[in-house]
This record gives sequence, structure tokens and C-alpha cells, in this order.
Amino acid sequence: MTTEPRLRPVRDLPHALEAFDTLEAALNGREPAIFLDYDGTLTPIVSRPEDAILSAEGRAVVDTLARKRPVAVVSGRDRPDVETLVGIDTLTFAGSHGFDIRTPTDGVLALEGVGDYTALMDEVESRLKVGLDPIPGALVERKKFSVAAHYRLVSDEEYPVFRSVLDRLMGAVSGLKEKPGKKVFEIQPAIDWDKGKAVATLLGTLGLDDPGHAPMFFGDDVTDEDAFKALQGMNGIGVLTAPASDSDQGRVSAADFRVDDPDQVLDLLRRLTP
Repeated sequence: MTTEPRLRPVRDLPHALEAFDTLEAALNGREPAIFLDYDGTLTPIVSRPEDAILSAEGRAVVDTLARKRPVAVVSGRDRPDVETLVGIDTLTFAGSHGFDIRTPTDGVLALEGVGDYTALMDEVESRLKVGLDPIPGALVERKKFSVAAHYRLVSDEEYPVFRSVLDRLMGAVSGLKEKPGKKVFEIQPAIDWDKGKAVATLLGTLGLDDPGHAPMFFGDDVTDEDAFKALQGMNGIGVLTAPASDSDQGRVSAADFRVDDPDQVLDLLRRLTP
């Protein structure tokens, strides 16, 4: 029988820095195995994806931590893209929401059920560009395993037109699923794979699925909830990057703790560095 994930209003999540003793108690002497989202977690959310640059300070914090603890980056970006942005070649990287994983020792992993979706994504990209290019502010971002339709810069008046393009796409092309994010919709192949399954795969591949390790996932977006939910079944710890005021919009999360912003993520990573 599948247990329903525990969801709480963001405001009810303990602040990880203020309740660090509680977080340490949840670790219960286990070594943290740390999984980090990129956009909105290591870097602030920006209008254009290419402007999300990891600071030198952030890179130094992650690099120092990775010399002492297991650390992986699990991002919605293409893996080569996020590898370049992070710039630490000793890390494990999972790109495209976990569809594309590379570890320093095993190289690119062959994932069961994940195939070549180039032709499908080519069609998605083509249809989205035809429909969205005329809409001011709409951005189409092609990735290996998905196509992102960004609307952060789309006006409220134009949003219904933007949305109708996606609805027509989903009705016309089979084998797709849509994942919402912060001012973005990710169009992906309709297979049973997400960040939670990527984390579970990495724990096994890296030899971290044992009682001595505690998986910790840091994320900020809707797609990160898949990882938070998965960790609830692994005795892991989820840390959401979001202010308490997100509760005012009715946001709930499967995370266990929260911090306000990427600066506080770095503060917490410093405290987790032995």
C-alpha cells in the first residue's frame, strides 16, 4: 500500500538554520548525502536562464563541502549546461530532471526506460516556436530530454494565448507530460521518471543507500517536490528554498525544513561541512 506524502504549508516548515539542532537530531549521527538543485537553490531565479550564474563564493562553498561529503547536483537544466555553470568536475550531475546522469567514476548512466527522444523533442520544439515566438517575452528553451516554455516575461494579457499554445501541443502530440515550475512549463517524454527516482538511483549507484547515510535534497520548485516526497520514504531530509510568505499563495511542500533564499542555502551547507 502506497503511503500518501506528508504535505505542510511552507510557513509550518521549521527554518533549518534556526532549528539546526532539530535537523541534526533528524540526521541521527548519519552522514548527509547532499543533492542540490541549481536554479533558485544555488542561484537566485532570474528572468533569463543564461543569467543564472553561480557566484565564486557559492562555488567555493560547494567545492569545500564536496571534499568532505557526497554531493550531487540534480537540475532541470541539460547536464552539460549545469556542469559548466557549477564548474566542479568532481561532482555527480543529474540533468534534465534526472533523465541524464553522470558520475565521476561510472560516467553517463544507462537508465532503464529512458531512451532516445530526439525526434519527439524536435517536434515539440518546432511546434512551440511556431506558437510562442510571436508572443512578446515567451522563451522556448530546448534541452536534450525536454523543452521548456518560459513565461516570466509574458504579460498577463498575453498569458492566455501562451497557455493555449501549450494546450494545443499536448492535445496534438502523444507521449508527452507537462511539469509546471516557476513561470515555466517543462514538456517531457511521458515516462515514469523524475528527480525523486534520480536521487534513489544515485543513492544505489554511489553506494549511499545504507543506514550510515542520510539523503538530503535542497530545492525550491514544484519539480523538486518529487524528490522531497521520495525522501519521506527513505528517512531522508528535504530542505525547501522558499520564504514563509509563500504560504499566502497556498503553497504546501513535502520538505522537512526550509530556508529563505540561496544565501541561506550556502549558510546551511557551511554548517553541514565537517
